[in-house]
Amino acid sequence: MPQFDPAFFAPQLFWLAVTFITLYVLMAKVALPKIGAVLDERQRKIDDNLDKAAQLKAEAEAAVAAYEKALAESRSHAHSVIKEAGERLAKQAEERTRDLNAKLAEQIKAGETRIAAAKDAALTNVREVALEVAGATVARLVGGTADQAKLDAAVASALKEHGQ
Repeated sequence: MPQFDPAFFAPQLFWLAVTFITLYVLMAKVALPKIGAVLDERQRKIDDNLDKAAQLKAEAEAAVAAYEKALAESRSHAHSVIKEAGERLAKQAEERTRDLNAKLAEQIKAGETRIAAAKDAALTNVREVALEVAGATVARLVGGTADQAKLDAAVASALKEHGQ
């Protein structure tokens, strides 16, 4: 085999060294810088994306905080508006109740006055009717007229007994 011939062994070592050095230089000067540039570009993009993601996350958290703050303010405002409306309505209801109570008290007083007047009129009429009936009864039973003073006293006594 010619590869193992010692006369041809030194040139093979020479060409091995030349080929190795050429490939090493090509790899070091051409291929590896391109691979390094691609790796650096990839790392830069990853870092940029991570930075952008962190920035977007911070913006999202700020937006959520602003939303929650606005929501809390809106709830607080709504509660104050509801409370104010409730107080206003309660005050109006109280005023209406007071006015209605006053009006009803007036009507009750007027009704009591009318009832008292009607009662007095009825009692007056009862007294007159009682006097007439008593006079007619005495006249029929006795056959003559009764003393008006005695009839008045008897009717007054009877009405007093019945609480009128």
